[in-house]
Amino acid sequence: MYSSLIGKIEKAKRYAQEPDRVRFARFSVTLRGEHSTHAISYEDGDWACDCHFFAGHGTCSHTMAMERILSGMVATASAKPVSLV
Repeated sequence: MYSSLIGKIEKAKRYAQEPDRVRFARFSVTLRGEHSTHAISYEDGDWACDCHFFAGHGTCSHTMAMERILSGMVATASAKPVSLV
C-alpha cells in the first residue's frame, strides 16, 4: 500500500540533491537588510527590488544575494538602469 509513497519519497530525495533540475519562472520574497526589509521579485529573468539603489542601477545587494542563494536556479541578471523620468 505504501510502496508507491516510498518510491515518491526516494525520488524527492534524488531531486533535492540535483538543484540544477529547478528553474524559477517567478517569485517574490522579502529580505531583511541592515536598515530595512526589502521586497524583491523575479519574473522571466528580470529582477525587481524596492530599494533606492536598484531604481538607478537595475541591480542591488538584495538581488545579488538572491542570485547567490539560488545559484543555478535563476538566470544572472545584467544591470539595467531604470529610467526615473
